[in-house]
Amino acid sequence: MTEKLEMTERRYEEISEKLSDTAVINDQESYKALMKEYKSLAPIIEKYRLYKKAKADLEEAQRLLDEGVQDSEFREMVQQEYEENKRLIEEYTGELKLLLLPKDPDDDRNVIVEIRGGTGGEEAALFANSMFRMYSMYAQLKGWKTEVIGANPTELGGYKEISFRVEGESAYAKLKYESGVHRVQRVPETESQGRIHTSAVTVAVLPEAEEVDVQINPADLEYQTYRSSGAGGQHINKTESAIRIIHKPTGVVVECQEERSQYKNKDKAMKMLYTKLYQAKLEERNSRIAEQRRIQVGSGDRSERIRTYNFPQSRVTDHRIGLTLYKLEAFMNGDCDEIFDALAVADNAAKLAASEDGGN
Repeated sequence: MTEKLEMTERRYEEISEKLSDTAVINDQESYKALMKEYKSLAPIIEKYRLYKKAKADLEEAQRLLDEGVQDSEFREMVQQEYEENKRLIEEYTGELKLLLLPKDPDDDRNVIVEIRGGTGGEEAALFANSMFRMYSMYAQLKGWKTEVIGANPTELGGYKEISFRVEGESAYAKLKYESGVHRVQRVPETESQGRIHTSAVTVAVLPEAEEVDVQINPADLEYQTYRSSGAGGQHINKTESAIRIIHKPTGVVVECQEERSQYKNKDKAMKMLYTKLYQAKLEERNSRIAEQRRIQVGSGDRSERIRTYNFPQSRVTDHRIGLTLYKLEAFMNGDCDEIFDALAVADNAAKLAASEDGGN
């Protein structure tokens, strides 16, 4: 580990020098790439330098103790310093192991989120709207941008399905654990007897792809236009501005009707198509390595129930890590980091355990 950290520190210092070079500063692409790498290495180097200081202080304390300090008060102080630095080295070692884990290359990507009402009919559609609101508020708190790509609203204000784009720093890193089945237990607005119903929605979080990630042959695409429609089938406009694109080799279908411009709808639909094809590529890759390193936070299977939202008890439970919070209202208003961060910690712990097992 020390050798790897020393190499990382040399690279960090090398980038630091380059970032002050006028030629690099004037080359925006190079500068941007180097700055991104510099920022990614900074937490490792900061922790490594603390580790080196603690190690040096430990060795100095050990030297003084070995010399047999006569003053009892001074010896006690040195002993305390020895114990404290020993503790710090253990703490920093664990943190550095996590920081050195290979980073998910998609973590810095923007995402496309798809929410679909499942079991529960209209109540599931209403909860899909609640979930969309929750993610939108979370994004707002993070300073991210959200943009609806496509939606199929219901007359009561729910969504049979809705897809939207989230743009922001580390959006995928934060939201990638949300894929799966989300179950809700509450008294529906449509329930006159006050009985609690259970319904569910499915969420898919996809790292947004760029054109360079996937090759698409224009001859493989079929374009269809249709009129945009709202809840109840009422037409939003009278022109066929909505776009549906079919990728014939895979059968993947995407559509967008949110913009009045057919060109803008086509642009959004193509972004979604690239993302879905990229996701299929990732799933194929991940299935090959799944047996070697399975993420313990959950299998990632979208049919798996991952979380329950119990409104009568104001309780939200994430079943993958066994974490329950009694702050459902705050969670639904975008205060999600306690669970999101706990999922990331559990994932990293599983990766670390897998890497250590592989090293034995």
